Amino acid sequence: MARWCYRHRLVVLLLWVGALFGLGFSASTAGTDYANVFSLPDTDSKKAYDLMEKAFPARAGDTDTVVWKVDRGSVRDQEVPARIQPALDKIAKMKGVGGVTGPYTGGAAQISGDGRIAYAQITFTEQANAVPKELVQDVVDTARGAARDGLEVEVGGQAVQRVQEPPTGLAEMVGLAAAAVVLFLAFGSLYAMLLPLAVAVFGVGMGLFSTQLLSHVTDIPDLAPLLSSLIGLGVGIDYALFIVTRHRKGVLRGLDPEESAVTALNTSGRAVLFAGGTVCIALAGMLVTNLRFLDGVVIGTSLTVVLSVLAATTLLPALLGFLGARVLNRKQRRLLAAGREGGPEPERASGPAARWSMGVQRRPRTIAALALAVMAVLALPVLSLRLGATDQGNDDASTTTRKAYDLLAEGFGPGFNGPLQVVVEGGDATALARGIDKTPGVAQVAALPPAGGVTVIQVVPTTSPQSEQTDALIDRLRDDVIPEAGAKAHVGGVTAVSKDFATITGDRLPLFIATIIGLGFLLLLVAFRSLVVPLTAAVMNLVAAAASFGVLVAVFQWGWGLELLGLGKEGPINAFLPVIMLSLLFGLSMDYQVFLVSRMHEEWVHTRDNARAVRVGLAETSRVINSAALIMVCVFLAFVLSGDSGAAMAGVGLAAAVALDAFILRTALVPAAMHLLGDSNWWLPAWLEKRLPHLAVEPKEEAAGPVAAGDGGPASVVHGFVRDTSGDPVEGATVTLVSQGGRELDRVASLADGSYILSVPAPGAYLLVTTAEPPLLKRTRQLDVEGEPLVYDVELEEGAEVG
Repeated sequence: MARWCYRHRLVVLLLWVGALFGLGFSASTAGTDYANVFSLPDTDSKKAYDLMEKAFPARAGDTDTVVWKVDRGSVRDQEVPARIQPALDKIAKMKGVGGVTGPYTGGAAQISGDGRIAYAQITFTEQANAVPKELVQDVVDTARGAARDGLEVEVGGQAVQRVQEPPTGLAEMVGLAAAAVVLFLAFGSLYAMLLPLAVAVFGVGMGLFSTQLLSHVTDIPDLAPLLSSLIGLGVGIDYALFIVTRHRKGVLRGLDPEESAVTALNTSGRAVLFAGGTVCIALAGMLVTNLRFLDGVVIGTSLTVVLSVLAATTLLPALLGFLGARVLNRKQRRLLAAGREGGPEPERASGPAARWSMGVQRRPRTIAALALAVMAVLALPVLSLRLGATDQGNDDASTTTRKAYDLLAEGFGPGFNGPLQVVVEGGDATALARGIDKTPGVAQVAALPPAGGVTVIQVVPTTSPQSEQTDALIDRLRDDVIPEAGAKAHVGGVTAVSKDFATITGDRLPLFIATIIGLGFLLLLVAFRSLVVPLTAAVMNLVAAAASFGVLVAVFQWGWGLELLGLGKEGPINAFLPVIMLSLLFGLSMDYQVFLVSRMHEEWVHTRDNARAVRVGLAETSRVINSAALIMVCVFLAFVLSGDSGAAMAGVGLAAAVALDAFILRTALVPAAMHLLGDSNWWLPAWLEKRLPHLAVEPKEEAAGPVAAGDGGPASVVHGFVRDTSGDPVEGATVTLVSQGGRELDRVASLADGSYILSVPAPGAYLLVTTAEPPLLKRTRQLDVEGEPLVYDVELEEGAEVG
């Protein structure tokens, strides 16, 4: 498929462009129909909601609030209504506004006890996400235009919150710009930099348009597109980075660009398929929680990951065909044209990656202890983790929604922003209302007129919706007050729903964690045929999760750095976030684990030397892993600018998780632990070895051409002498035969007379790599071996690497 896409690159590109624009046109025509469905079967708040929906059909539109406060006097003073009421009347006449209820038209209860704060309720004809932003902006401007010195006017509500969000796409653009900088530094080539970005744009664009269309046929929350963008940009760029890096190495080794692209897709492309599959499996693990709110998130994010993988394996080879050798930077192209090798820095023995790998091998205990200490300190705050829900009280202090929230809390009590509804379907509602009124933690009780045999008692707590005391009040009403009154009633409202959602999520979290860890363990067990490697990965994933949630608690729950990030006020962690974060963390960390350990495993199979396998694997993969992780961190942190507190929280948490996983765990703790464990890393009981299916992350590379018939020996040999430029023999030079895909096939050291002989498995094209001690360095030559032995003498120059 890769070869077909490479050769028919114009067709492939046009198909992708047509699909993107076609989906985009369809999505823009259909619009959005996102729905936040918190279906919590068998919970008290769900029963209350069902009763209220039956007895009091919900009003069609969103209800927002205008709040005003005077510095002196009272809101009843003549000059205050003279400024506020005309503004309210103007808002009421706007198209799309269903009605306005204010304190100057019979709503005396809408004025605070001290007379300094009042509010009016604006009911739109549509739900918040369907109200035109232009209308909401007109309402905000009209209301705030009534303010003057000594009179503050603010506006709150879901519709208003939407207009103060940054422009749609800002977070994505910032993330792409940051990723572009990292890619340019990694590749040194503008064209190579653009390839992963193009793949990510196509994958995420089609994923978002598809999710938007699916919102018309199934319940998808409005958070799903943001999370899909966040995940799709990260994995799309990373997957393309892995393939492009492999392709560039092939071109640098002298391969034809088409053959290099096919080899890259047949090796790294398979790894990308495996990695994308593991991410989707981890995301699907959210389904075991049986929370309908997350079903739409799974659909949107998984679809975006699948399309990103499809773009990386079909669109990318087509783009590589357009670029040819221009995928290299100018210096590398000049060196290649001159016959000199400009190979990747990580493969040089003197590179920083190799030096770090040697350092880990020398001091594994010290490095492991330091890494564990850092992770343990970062994980400490997780002991204070409290799940809940964010609201407009967590908005930035400069926003009008946050100011309106604070004014309502000041004038009518902290609990006014999150009242409880006690829905009574049997028993004495009046007696229950009296009992609730006497309950500690209750500020105000009001029973609404009954309808359809159902009475709703409005309960305003003395504490804020996010307070632990409010959670305790809900438990007290359910466990003590309602049973003592002998009534059949249920406690509902947004605050009660949030509490029930957090409780259920916390209860189901252990099953969810066990599911995704178990699936990851089985995948790694089959891929690497070892018990210790997947067990180590599972432990590392738990360590990374604990440390990343520790960072999340410190920032969002304790408030460390919130003002610096402009993320509003501290509060509980969103109840859905642990499930989403853990799914992504386990999926992404599996990518890094596979990329790192597959190279170690390859070296172990060839040498049976654990120390060498771990050292070489780390040295050759750490730069790509760290580059990929840095791109993910940039993309995730950019979502702080999304204007959505949930997406910002997810962005910070995932950025911390990926950074800790790649820079500390995969670069330090995992290799140090594997050095300490020695050969036991690769232990697998014989009985299990026989029963496990065989799953190769990358295919076994074979030499080009048919294998020669014979007695099982090599099809041919390469032999000759290694000499310096003076003609003197070089003893002890390492001569290695390498396949076109980069796999080592045979290795020998030259004898005292400089002679060497290598076995060739079959006729075909190979690379002969000769390395000696400085000042003689390295020479790489492409050889075409036929059925007869090939004589090739190597001449090594001083102070240069020659291709």
